[in-house]
Amino acid sequence: MIRPIFHAWERRLASVDNNRHVRPFEWGLNWIALDEAAPDPRAAALAWARQTTASSDRFFSAPALEAGGYERRGDELRFPSAIVTPSDLNNTVVVRVIEARMRRRDQPRRAVVVLPQWNSDADGHVGLGQLFARFGVTALRLSLPYHDVRRPPELERADYIVSSNVGRTLQANRQAVLDVRRAVDWLTLQGYERIGIIGTSLGSCLAMLAMAHDPRIRAGAFNHVSPYFADVVWRGLSTAHVRAGLEHDVTLEELRQLWMPISPWPFIDRVAGRKALLVTARYDLTFPVDLSRLFVREFRRRRIPHQHVMLPCGHYTTGKTPFKFYDGYVLTRFFVKNL
Repeated sequence: MIRPIFHAWERRLASVDNNRHVRPFEWGLNWIALDEAAPDPRAAALAWARQTTASSDRFFSAPALEAGGYERRGDELRFPSAIVTPSDLNNTVVVRVIEARMRRRDQPRRAVVVLPQWNSDADGHVGLGQLFARFGVTALRLSLPYHDVRRPPELERADYIVSSNVGRTLQANRQAVLDVRRAVDWLTLQGYERIGIIGTSLGSCLAMLAMAHDPRIRAGAFNHVSPYFADVVWRGLSTAHVRAGLEHDVTLEELRQLWMPISPWPFIDRVAGRKALLVTARYDLTFPVDLSRLFVREFRRRRIPHQHVMLPCGHYTTGKTPFKFYDGYVLTRFFVKNL
């Protein structure tokens, strides 16, 4: 009875954006340092994905910046991304720093890196960061690659981070993880002792990848979850236009393997021993519910300690009253307790 109501609400909210464009399929081998003229680009990309998943520590690492590489003005922090792309705007990471409002003298300095959803504007999740700050946890709200102030002028949306260009999608998501790691470097330089991360939707995937490859992140909240990057793109309500650019050139099974280096599935064991919160939504059409259930079941099967909260709403409706308040409460409580 309730499910059709939420599904209709989700579709209505998704339809507000009328600037989604189907882009042509591209292997994009140059974005992952392969020869664009390879005689069999499919085989080359699949082999690269297998090797990269197996050697993910190298893929998700980059030289740290010296303290002088960071520039802070007021509540804005800027630093160069570890990846240089053709877009100058995208090559500078922009972070909003929301300082904790209170902290006992005997309490360690705590901070959370906040990763918003795909196509979030510059104000997205700032309110959540302010909520963390109210309870003594500094928040670093990071602008994702190709988003808001980092978006190239030729884009209406942050298309380059999730698109039918296979290689560029891989590079853009790797860039996001490296940006997070440099933000964590800065927090460490500032004397923060306990660091967490929270990501929503696409940000959830990126947060999982960052936590899996950076042991300094001791707590992670993943707001909407899926084991595979490709399956969400292929089946999700928000990405039908991306699938339209992909489906005539690759199968879902191939795409799942191609995008395995930026999927949480291979790296679940790497967050064991730290605090994890998995948030799912009962009526989600963007992160299909069966994928979320598979992700949570895998944590249980591997006996990895975690908390699981199911929101009584969908993906888009998570941002609507009253569900956003419940989600904010769950996330804040998790970090106040576990950092």
